[in-house]
Amino acid sequence: MKNVLLTVLLIVTSFGLFAQKLDKAKDLLKSNKLPEAKTEIDGVLAVEKNQANSEAWYFKCKIYLAISQDSSQKTKVPDARDVSFDALRKYMEIESKEKEAAKRQVLLTLENNKPFSEIYAGYSKDAASFYNSGNFNDALTNFRKCLDVFNFMADRAMTITKLDTTITLYAGISAEKANKPEDAAVFYSSIAEHKAKGEGFAEIYKWLADHYKKKNDIGNASKFSALGEEVYPKDPFWTAFDLDMLREKGTKEQLFKKYQEIIKDNPDSHLYLYNYGVELYQAGYDPDAGKRPANSKELIKRAQDTLELCVSKKADYPNSHMVLGQLYYNQGVDINTENKNIKRTGDAKLTPDQLKKKDELRLEVVKKFDAATPHFEKVSDLLDPMGKLKMEEKEILKNALDLLITINEEKISQLQQKKNQAEIKKDMAGSKTVDADIKVLEDKNKIFTDKFNNVDRKHS
Repeated sequence: MKNVLLTVLLIVTSFGLFAQKLDKAKDLLKSNKLPEAKTEIDGVLAVEKNQANSEAWYFKCKIYLAISQDSSQKTKVPDARDVSFDALRKYMEIESKEKEAAKRQVLLTLENNKPFSEIYAGYSKDAASFYNSGNFNDALTNFRKCLDVFNFMADRAMTITKLDTTITLYAGISAEKANKPEDAAVFYSSIAEHKAKGEGFAEIYKWLADHYKKKNDIGNASKFSALGEEVYPKDPFWTAFDLDMLREKGTKEQLFKKYQEIIKDNPDSHLYLYNYGVELYQAGYDPDAGKRPANSKELIKRAQDTLELCVSKKADYPNSHMVLGQLYYNQGVDINTENKNIKRTGDAKLTPDQLKKKDELRLEVVKKFDAATPHFEKVSDLLDPMGKLKMEEKEILKNALDLLITINEEKISQLQQKKNQAEIKKDMAGSKTVDADIKVLEDKNKIFTDKFNNVDRKHS
């Protein structure tokens, strides 16, 4: 019986000593004797069994927080604020084990979470000071710690929002300025994933999309582009970005599928039709027929249909007429090449079938050139009456006029052959008719040549 009483007595005595030392630490804090308070609380918590006492940790937080706020003491304990936050987290951990909710975190509740707000404010103040002085590494460190406090509270429903937008933004900016793009991406991603919106925030979504594009991470690049478009739907950046990314990093079919989606969403836009038509044509056509893809004809047909639709929506857009004219013209050139490849072998004359085929091909060339001509003429009609033109517009006008001249010269050449055949047959009436047709084309070419020679003078 005596042994039992002795044990109980020792426990009571030990507990009383703990309470006395903790009370002493509190009194020293109240008297602002911070070094002494620090020594006392450290001594309390140096005893292993005292480490299960939440009140001791709470006052360690308070003492070290006071040191971090005291100009004469904080340099002696440079990590005081960090220690304070660690102690506060330990207090929260122990208090979370209390079964009755009303008894949890009483000390913190009585102060209305003041230690959290003061620790947060301290990190924030230091971060701003470092940021304004251009020390972005230390600014980042303190913005990050500031967010650690906020996120700790947010995870426990102690904040109104789940995102500290301003601190997260400046953490990202600091990381970017400190040349730490991966860290910046983490902070900016948090903003974007919360779909945060504010003045200049569109640039965050753009930065993220471009950052992941450069890393060849198409999934994340597309993700942040889509988020940006959702938050800022009127910004034209997203569509252009998605197309550029697929053009550089994706497949042709992915690019074409994206164009189809965009055109469906923007049925009145002639520019998307024009760009899609150009992309299709560039994918399907190469001056060297041997370098064209297996589905070249299909791609060129899709380009033709798309550009025709573009012209129907906006007849006064010279670029679409120019490309559509070139498409028909190049088809004519291909047919003409096929015609020229039908040649005599040795001394043998061409067979009747070969001669017939050549006549058919010549007619097909003319048909294609006739299809191209109205589009080149439309380019001239639209641009030539204008005054000063942009460099690109002048080049389009020159190319259109040059191709009109080339087409007419080819037609004149074919008509000359027709005239020769008529004269051989002594068909003088037919010969005169051909002469008249040649004269019309020659007169047109004089006009086109004059316009071509005066483009720079007239439109500069």
